[in-house]
Amino acid sequence: MKAYKVNVNGNVYEITLEIIDKAEIKNTPAPAAVPAPAAAPAAGATSISAPMPGTILKVNVANGQAVKKGDVVMVLEAMKMENEIMAPSDGTVSSVNVQAGTSVETGTVLCTLA
Repeated sequence: MKAYKVNVNGNVYEITLEIIDKAEIKNTPAPAAVPAPAAAPAAGATSISAPMPGTILKVNVANGQAVKKGDVVMVLEAMKMENEIMAPSDGTVSSVNVQAGTSVETGTVLCTLA
C-alpha cells in the first residue's frame, strides 16, 4: 500500500492506495450502472433536483401552486437528517414528480417550476 496526501478545495486528506495485480481486476465484478441524468425541463422551466440520495418525508407544494424563492417545497431525509429543499426562484409549480415516502437518488427531478 502507498500513502498519499490529497488536497481537495483547500482540505488535505490522507489516503492509502492498495496496489493489485491484473488477475484481481479480472475477478472483480463490474460497478453498478450509474443512472442517467434527469431530462432537461421545458424551455423557461426550472427543475428542482435531489441534491443527495434519500427519502422524501414531506411534499409541501401541489401543481399550480405559486412559490417564492426560498420557500420549502419538500423535505428530504438523508442520513437521519431532514434537509429542506427550497425553491431556487419565484414561479408556479408545473409538476410534482414524487410523493412522501419515495426514495430518490442524487439528481432525481423532484418538481418543476414554470
